[in-house]
Amino acid sequence: MEETRVRARRWFDWLVALSLAALSAGVVIWQNSRLAVLWDISYILENSYRISLGQVPYRDFPFPYAPLTFLTQAALIKLTGRVFFHHVIYCAVIGALATVVTWRILLRVLNGARLVRVLSLVLTAPLSVLGVYAIFPHPFYDSDGTFAILVCLLLLLRWYRTPNAISLSLICGFVLVLPIFIKQNVGLVFTASTAASLVLLLTLDVWRGRRVRHYFWLFAALVVCLAAALLLLHRIAGLQNYIQWTVRFAAQRRTPALGEMIGVYRDRSLKWWLLLILLGATTFKLTKAKDSLDGLRSPESSSARSLLRWFSILLLATPFTWPVIYLFLDSDSSERAERLVNLWPLVLLLSLACITCALIRFLRTGLKRAQLAAVDSEKSFSSELSSTGLNASSDSEWLEQIFLPLIIIATVHGAFMSQQLWGSTYALWPFFLILVATSIRVFFTPAAALRNDGGQSTISSRYLHVVALASLISLSLLIAGFFYIRSHERLDYADLDEGDLTRSNLRALRGLTTRGSWLPDFEELVAYADKNIPRDDGLLYLPGEDLFYYTTGRVPQFPVLMFDHTVNPYSPQEIVDLARARNIQWLIVKDDLQLEEEPLERKDELINLLEKDFESVDSLNNYEIYKRKSLGSDNSEDDDSDEPENK
Repeated sequence: MEETRVRARRWFDWLVALSLAALSAGVVIWQNSRLAVLWDISYILENSYRISLGQVPYRDFPFPYAPLTFLTQAALIKLTGRVFFHHVIYCAVIGALATVVTWRILLRVLNGARLVRVLSLVLTAPLSVLGVYAIFPHPFYDSDGTFAILVCLLLLLRWYRTPNAISLSLICGFVLVLPIFIKQNVGLVFTASTAASLVLLLTLDVWRGRRVRHYFWLFAALVVCLAAALLLLHRIAGLQNYIQWTVRFAAQRRTPALGEMIGVYRDRSLKWWLLLILLGATTFKLTKAKDSLDGLRSPESSSARSLLRWFSILLLATPFTWPVIYLFLDSDSSERAERLVNLWPLVLLLSLACITCALIRFLRTGLKRAQLAAVDSEKSFSSELSSTGLNASSDSEWLEQIFLPLIIIATVHGAFMSQQLWGSTYALWPFFLILVATSIRVFFTPAAALRNDGGQSTISSRYLHVVALASLISLSLLIAGFFYIRSHERLDYADLDEGDLTRSNLRALRGLTTRGSWLPDFEELVAYADKNIPRDDGLLYLPGEDLFYYTTGRVPQFPVLMFDHTVNPYSPQEIVDLARARNIQWLIVKDDLQLEEEPLERKDELINLLEKDFESVDSLNNYEIYKRKSLGSDNSEDDDSDEPENK
């Protein structure tokens, strides 16, 4: 009977988790049904399309990004054709899977007890609106990188609990390499911090006399897979080319100053939130200590302490509820979004504090174990070990409460190397919730607060405090997160509000929807190109905000498709020289951009240089069409310019 109830509860848990995953996928599809950031879509899919044609990044064209996201989209294009909605489905599926994987990680972190399953579902709920593809709903390496790292973390947690599974060790070693080739700065930091953590865990397990053979299997798989990946890159694209573009060039163009990275911790409100949480934590711990010491307490004092505990829970939750409260104080979507994003520095610092507390507790526990082993007999030692919770299952707590959050903190700061706090966190919210879960577990240790095996009083008091705190945090993130994605404030670098909602009528762009006249104007350009520009003629498309090659099926003949500081290595004169060398016959210039700022540096200088080689032949709604001047027209112009002097 009990087994049937357990099975039914697990089925219910899976039903709820899959419902959250379906909601995550639905949000991605909803986002794509109302907005499209043309610049970012174009960079991913235009380059993925040229890769699907057989052009090799790093060797055939400059490419400052890791390859796996682009290879994945290229494979999707090869398998299903050039249809934008297929990429939307991909984002929805990855978003749903990331939600499920996060839920499974939370179950491991919170120790998987019956009532803890409810707690993990509560903490997973915000990912329905803050999932990896919810805020930016188009294919992108940040979101793919987060998903890959989540899979790595889940496998590591399982691997550490099953040290005899050699196959799992090999799989872990393999997947730990993948994030490096999805987004290099995040992946390198994640893999390096994970390897360092595993070395420390190996040392700890050797000291404790545990089996460590599975570590060597994992490290062997990691080294072999990394070497194989680098060898493959060298054979296909050239390792020096890869390092030049993804390391040297990318670091030169994108790495922020150290002051900008640590600037996230200079927010004036941060210290007040920390003080408030310190007050709440101290109050809660003191009231629990009073309860344990005062066995004959009066009902009045017990009631007062209970009220104080609930008040302390409210204090702990206040910083997380502030973004929701602020919704009623200010209608400015930018200010609202800032209150939500500013929770990140708070959670990172709280996680470091909880890691420190867990480390101190583990060291004290280790010392106590050593003392008991030296003084007591084996029987009394085992009894004391059981009573203090120092059993075999506590071994994984080093990974779950110390190394796991440390790896995530390092990874998040690796992500900040791209676009700092405001720009980099849109795909990182699963890490946020894992840090919250690890902090809750550390704070409410001993684990009786998280289990249901300590009697009815445990369920009715300590567990309720944990659930209340988690529920307040989760509900606040849900509400503030919904307003965050509805206002698309993170995407404010593009014009997504003006004009009517339009959908593309082109087959390749089926499912592409956004406000404004961008899509009708682009369809006019595609029709003009099909009619007037031979398919084999080379094109130079400035600045590259549209899915031109992906839509038309033409072969890109110029090395760079997007012209902004982070991806274009060429000066205006070098662009003109390359256009001549590549026999580029046509020049297309987009007049008004969806981007709020002009990405093309020294645009006027470049256009002036190009106009010496190209002449205007047509003007569309939002595009200027130029054709390379013929040799005869150049000579004619030279003759005309010389005529006054001859006279």
